[in-house]
Amino acid sequence: MNAASSILILFLAFAAGGRAGSTDELLDKPDAWFRGSEGRRATECILSWQSTAGSWPKNQDHCAKPFRGDRSKLKGTFDNGATTDELRYLARAFRATGDEVCRSAFLKGFDHILAAQYRNGGWPQFHPPGKQYHRHITFNDGSMVRLLEFLRESARFELIDDARHRRARAAFDRGVACILECQIVIRGRRTVWCAQHDELSLAPAAARSYELPSLSGSESAGILRFLMSIERPSPELIRVIDAGVAWFDAAKLGGIRVREVDGDRRLVADPLAPPLWARFYDLDTGRPFFCDRDGIKKSDFAELGKERRNGYAWFGRWGEAVARDHARWRRR
Repeated sequence: MNAASSILILFLAFAAGGRAGSTDELLDKPDAWFRGSEGRRATECILSWQSTAGSWPKNQDHCAKPFRGDRSKLKGTFDNGATTDELRYLARAFRATGDEVCRSAFLKGFDHILAAQYRNGGWPQFHPPGKQYHRHITFNDGSMVRLLEFLRESARFELIDDARHRRARAAFDRGVACILECQIVIRGRRTVWCAQHDELSLAPAAARSYELPSLSGSESAGILRFLMSIERPSPELIRVIDAGVAWFDAAKLGGIRVREVDGDRRLVADPLAPPLWARFYDLDTGRPFFCDRDGIKKSDFAELGKERRNGYAWFGRWGEAVARDHARWRRR
């Protein structure tokens, strides 16, 4: 495995929350497991971590041990896979046990997701969003895409009434429309997306100090792959996808490899290396840039301080999956 692949794997593990024993690993358990002592304990733990708003905090193993504190102080989120995974578990547990407590907790979380959606179709990182960057429409780490995938999947959940099914379908459609509206157009040409967009103007927006408005190689790959999963795409959706894929083809970086030398990542020349994509591309020049916590753009990866150079996924092979999916999508 080369260095770039190792970095990508580490990034994906972080993006997924890095949670050992996460709830999604339990979904394939047989009905008897959910009705048995081990399943009941896991369910009780997951229920204990639900915030009073209906969501769950991130980066916690919610099925390992119960939360014993003040639930009103739990800060739920849609980031890093939180909330949607727990709701899938509760839907599965209800199907196996018929436990009304699971159904009630599921519906509370489901309604929370619907209530959190902006009128323009986007979602903040958590709800209520506050006044910091979390209020922006959040594509970062796949947050909004995961919510849309969950809503689409919820059409199969029998514990949801017809009215909620209709609201979920409408929310899904608004969310897809929002994604299309957020696609960044530069000099008349459609490109891709920023990791977050202003919740009012839909313009590319900043998040943490080193996450400036940009064209995002990572988040845009997830968005395009999601859009390609939509059945019976409209002509507009086809144009959006084709334009995004064309951007990925133009933005690939060849002849370089991320290598770890003495515990420090470096960018080295390698004519045999597979193409890479940068995490951030400048909105004006279209070139990759990097940023320390001081918020100052740098065009050279080597100019980054060691902490950010090694503590963030600046490069990945995201475009490979986009090209592969696009070829299949076109054939389909």
